[in-house]
Amino acid sequence: MSFADDVRDLYQEVILDHGRRPRHGKRLAAYDVTAKGDNPMCGDRVEVWVRFASDGAIAETGFEARGCAISVASADLMAETVQGRGKADTKALFEAFRTMARTGVCPDHDAGLDEPLERLAPLSGVHEYPSRVKCATLPWHALDAALEGTREASSE
Repeated sequence: MSFADDVRDLYQEVILDHGRRPRHGKRLAAYDVTAKGDNPMCGDRVEVWVRFASDGAIAETGFEARGCAISVASADLMAETVQGRGKADTKALFEAFRTMARTGVCPDHDAGLDEPLERLAPLSGVHEYPSRVKCATLPWHALDAALEGTREASSE
């Protein structure tokens, strides 16, 4: 077994763990914005709730998802990585993550995104399965819609 196989196995374990036991998979009792996301091709659905801190940064994100392990794991890892980030930083992270999901490679970016992209790296393997890229990015589309004040998003 090669190092690459070991890493792939570890990434699969992370995805399955977050997919089965999401840490942030709950509706927030108090929230400032919310949006739903829908992937009509595979049936994944997600709703996100965001509560902001007094400085405008994301204090907490919760979600409810129905779908594959990739979609649920992506929502859970997203909720972890956006905590404490402002809207612009979150949007930049989404763009970098979307590039990584499509290509398997982290894009060139500022040093502030290195740690969160590393946390999201288990999802980088979806680039090998183009239909799964939408599963991984759906929660992010919903979060982006919530931050923009739009109530619904699609993976299309």
